Amino acid sequence: MMKTISPVDGRVYVEREAATPTQIETALLRAHAAQQLWRTVPLPERAAIIERFCAAFEARGAEIAAELSWQMGRPSRYAPNEVRGMLERARHMTAIAGRALTDIEAGPKPDFRRFVRREPLGVVFVVAAWNYPYLIAVNSVVPALLAGNAVVLKHSAQTPLCGERYAECFAAAGLPEGVFQVLHLEHAGTERVIRDPRIDFVAFTGSVAGGHAVQRVAAERFIGVGLELGGCDPVYVRHDADLPHAIENIVDGAFFNSGQSCCGLQRIYVHESVYERFAAGCTELVEQYRLGDPLDADTTLGPLVRTNAADAVRAQLRASTEAGARPVIDERAFPASKPGTPYLAPQLLLDAPADSVVMREEIFGPVAGIMKVHSDDQAVQLMNDSAFGLTAAVWTRDEAAALALGARVQTGTWFMNRCDYLDPALAWVGVKDSGRGCTLSVVGYEHLTRPKSFHLRVKT
Repeated sequence: MMKTISPVDGRVYVEREAATPTQIETALLRAHAAQQLWRTVPLPERAAIIERFCAAFEARGAEIAAELSWQMGRPSRYAPNEVRGMLERARHMTAIAGRALTDIEAGPKPDFRRFVRREPLGVVFVVAAWNYPYLIAVNSVVPALLAGNAVVLKHSAQTPLCGERYAECFAAAGLPEGVFQVLHLEHAGTERVIRDPRIDFVAFTGSVAGGHAVQRVAAERFIGVGLELGGCDPVYVRHDADLPHAIENIVDGAFFNSGQSCCGLQRIYVHESVYERFAAGCTELVEQYRLGDPLDADTTLGPLVRTNAADAVRAQLRASTEAGARPVIDERAFPASKPGTPYLAPQLLLDAPADSVVMREEIFGPVAGIMKVHSDDQAVQLMNDSAFGLTAAVWTRDEAAALALGARVQTGTWFMNRCDYLDPALAWVGVKDSGRGCTLSVVGYEHLTRPKSFHLRVKT
């Protein structure tokens, strides 16, 4: 039995039986058969079903948002944002599908017609994470379906209702049976699905360790794997930054969702000329968070997803301070923060050494480290000195400087004067241990299709 323990009050919120081998076999048989017909459905008809799916999802938005708070602890005041974000991405990927999937003409050649067609892969297995359960899943689910694939979704055991809500909304939209299915799976069942010859692609979001496990299993077969993994994302505040704007953006980017975001900020490099003012402003703003019951409308910082996750962050905090980082937030100002619970006070670590945990490892919690730098070159060197490379950002008034710095930083997305945002028009990618592959934008469709060349001699 798979149990979802709510971080709100520690009680079992959802229980589900893990899929049996027989149920897995049935689901994959249905998916494979359904995809053979789905791939022949014209794109405008597929797009119309996705739009009806969006309408059904939007109609259930309030219920979906409330369930989200109970399953993973996001404050109720912010949970509706994920509903809106999911709809934005789904509708954008629908709008660009025609352009992304159109034939690529090879140019004129007498007596010939030549083009490359993007064909569906077959059955796509999506393994989604709990921290943004709808936003993460939609990145692969909707474009995979629009491209003519069938989808099997395995959602996190922490957020099983999210997968079920997807299925309900697709059923309401009239998606043919078998084209989209949800399986509640444990590790052994997940491996069984990846090994099955009817699976043609795996889209995984999770930890670096989880990505290695998926890669090892998938390596037994010649199938594609998309991996969206961890981050320890850096930002740089230049001497010419708009400090009030930078402070507001960076604090939100580091502490939103209680810091449980792969692209949330963690390493903050600040030019020495503005370091003191920046650190003081961030400290003041972090102290204004209200940690508590996520169902309370006044709460701005919810619990971590599980007590053991909070305990792991507490250990990383201790290791960082022992290495010389200086905590400036008084935990006593957050009475809800208690050992043995998932409720954890936010923390800023000033003067964090480059080799401290906060500047080297992913901390999936409300913690950020700040380090003083003397130049752009030092900032770039430190930003690149990481095993991760998901996003990075600079705060500056100089666009040319931002572009020049961005060309040097090893990252999947480079921001100027903003952070922690996925624009569905842009490719979502990572480098190094942050993953491989791509979702979103027209480029994302390339990973969910295979090219097929047509070389036609029309005159003999």
